[in-house]
Amino acid sequence: YFCQNITMKRLLISALIPLFLMGCKNTNVTEDDSLKSFFDSAGVTGCFGLFNNSQNDFTIYNLARYRDSAFTPASTFKIVNSLIGIQTGRISDENMIIPWDRVVRKNPEWNKDLSMKEAFAVSSVPYYQEVARRIGSDTMKHWIDSLGYGNRDVSGPVDSFWLNNTLKVKPDEELGLVKKLYFGQLPFFHRTQEIVKKVMLREENSNYQLSYKTGWGNSENGDEIGWVVGWIEENKHPYFFVLNLESADKNIDMSKVRLQVLKGILTHLGFFNGKK
Repeated sequence: YFCQNITMKRLLISALIPLFLMGCKNTNVTEDDSLKSFFDSAGVTGCFGLFNNSQNDFTIYNLARYRDSAFTPASTFKIVNSLIGIQTGRISDENMIIPWDRVVRKNPEWNKDLSMKEAFAVSSVPYYQEVARRIGSDTMKHWIDSLGYGNRDVSGPVDSFWLNNTLKVKPDEELGLVKKLYFGQLPFFHRTQEIVKKVMLREENSNYQLSYKTGWGNSENGDEIGWVVGWIEENKHPYFFVLNLESADKNIDMSKVRLQVLKGILTHLGFFNGKK
């Protein structure tokens, strides 16, 4: 993965390294154990990875988990689902509305007609389950294979394989996905990638732009799994990140905790001031 000891010449890298692996040298990874305090204070375990594109280096906490452990992507899969939906025409654009099915769910923000842009922002599971059904199993499998995404297993029901631990992905792979998305390097049309990039933008001011997608699911042993994956830009310099959290506490407010940990780490690393 990113942090294996790769000594091949650049000429060979593109042919020998899978889609999501950017490659690295021994010298371009900094393991920062000081970031453990942000996880401890939130009562969670996990890992964090940050890639500085201009310097081609990584800051990583808990390298083994980041590189080797795979988890349900949960709602971070909405990035991929959106890409496939737009590419195949099942989603026309970010303004395409899918009517509410009149099933009342716990999240009131889901209980109405939603556009793709709105569904992405509130992480509407029903909207994207309908998108997946419209895409269909065979087409979904084709694109997951083309991306080389995670373990590529979409054998579960087409509207839930990313939620039930059938499909699993490593933090390393999630970071690689958003980097390639940012630079338009995924096997989709330019328009497709630009629409998804646009809906990922969540915060913007004179100092920074913060783009991300969150996720919240359960591991096979029942632990709560949280994600935030995306990038932050300051002075037109992108930094790509992935945060993965785990907790046995069934009452954890993961939607709050994951952003609290992310912003704590990014602040600690000097972001949000427009000086990067």
